[in-house]
Amino acid sequence: MARKAEKTRGRGADPSLPQATARGWPGRGGGMVGYVDPAPEWRGTSVQVCGLWPFGAGAGTPMVGVPLGRDLDSGATVCCDPVSWFMRTGLLANPSMFVLGRPGLGKSTVVRRMALGLSGYGVHPLIFGDLKPDYVDLIRAIGGQVISLGRGRGHLNVLDPGESTAAAARLTGDARRQLLAATHSRRLHMVSALVTILRSEPPSDREETVLAAALDVLDDRHGAGRTPVLADLVQVIKEAPESVRAVALDRGDITRYRDITENLEASLTALLGDGLLGDSFARPTTEPMKLDRPVCFDVSSIDDSETLLQAAALLSCWSYGFGAVSTAHALADAGLEPQRNHFLVMDELWRVLQAGRGLVDRVNALTRLDRQRGVGLAMVTHTIGDLLALPTEEDRIKAKGFVERAGMVVCAGLPPAEMPQLAQVVELTEVEKRLLVDWSTPPAWDSSRSRQADPPGLGNFLVKVGSRPGIPVHVDLTAGELDVNNTNKRWNKPA
Repeated sequence: MARKAEKTRGRGADPSLPQATARGWPGRGGGMVGYVDPAPEWRGTSVQVCGLWPFGAGAGTPMVGVPLGRDLDSGATVCCDPVSWFMRTGLLANPSMFVLGRPGLGKSTVVRRMALGLSGYGVHPLIFGDLKPDYVDLIRAIGGQVISLGRGRGHLNVLDPGESTAAAARLTGDARRQLLAATHSRRLHMVSALVTILRSEPPSDREETVLAAALDVLDDRHGAGRTPVLADLVQVIKEAPESVRAVALDRGDITRYRDITENLEASLTALLGDGLLGDSFARPTTEPMKLDRPVCFDVSSIDDSETLLQAAALLSCWSYGFGAVSTAHALADAGLEPQRNHFLVMDELWRVLQAGRGLVDRVNALTRLDRQRGVGLAMVTHTIGDLLALPTEEDRIKAKGFVERAGMVVCAGLPPAEMPQLAQVVELTEVEKRLLVDWSTPPAWDSSRSRQADPPGLGNFLVKVGSRPGIPVHVDLTAGELDVNNTNKRWNKPA
């Protein structure tokens, strides 16, 4: 009878007989337990437990994108970048990220890791202004183009339309008109931005109207032949053609026209020679940008004491680069060129924003890239305080919008005073706030090696996407990355 019952239980044919549960067999002699023992767990490397790789259980973070590092809580691999999380997972509303952190904790390192990984996926990194330089070695290592700018090193003509003129000749109809209009607007914005940096305030509405009319005259004169430079723009304003005088509202009085344009002419003249900005933006472009490979604008020769020149160089590189990307996409939309995706890096954002009133609007106009354009964007600065240090409340609100609109916010160690400001734009738990503050703790003295120890937060980052819990991740460099991440080469002793 016992054997028969056992067989019946095994087949489960008779529901009246006892059935096995997760805790064992019920009833007399069944041996049920009062609790379920947890399964034993072990941890090992993929080499030690290679037969179990890939693991059957999920790690809790998306395994999509550039392998960034390991989760500080679980030890699981974290794959993360704004382009992949937007295109392949839908986790981000737009492919952009904002990186914050105190100096020396690895902000540029995490961006370089993403740029390197994305280049392997076919997404070209574009570094629009490298001040350290932090990205030059990486771009050279992956076969990219490095363009040097600075006093005596190279020039970037802010009136240079780049490839847009040649591209417009290949287009027709609305596509051609839209590209030419975008190019005209970009050049106008750039000249106005240089005047803003020089004056520490933006040009007036009338002055911008005069600039726009003068640029139209330049385009009619030069056509697709010689590219005009700033000296040509100054000459047009001096000559006072009828179309420019009409928008200046001089009422037919040439003396009144001279009075209206005097300050503008003086500012533009200061950009031509030995002024604060030198002639870096007044001569023909030294090396045109190519969009079929990664590109880095190296502006590291500009000294940190030349803050206005640094800001002007960064803004000029961004404007020129964004214009080149728009041109490439216009050709791709028309089926004339292959569609390429790009990862744009805007480092040291604070230097431009604080260079003069009104520059927030210039950056805002440049960075509002449509997510349909296939462009990922990384903006890097030290703290939210950099954005809130702007002189006017209007600029501060717009600058905070850069962080609020970012699809992803990546934070390294930050000081305690930063937490209330950061919490206004990023939802942080108390544990996450404490983590960021702990990572900003100064390093201790390592007596065993007679040197300062590494900062506690070196290589640690918190990845935040909307109101989701942050992912604490640690980035370790591979042997192949050490050379392109060495930013202290001048201190290295020869072998």
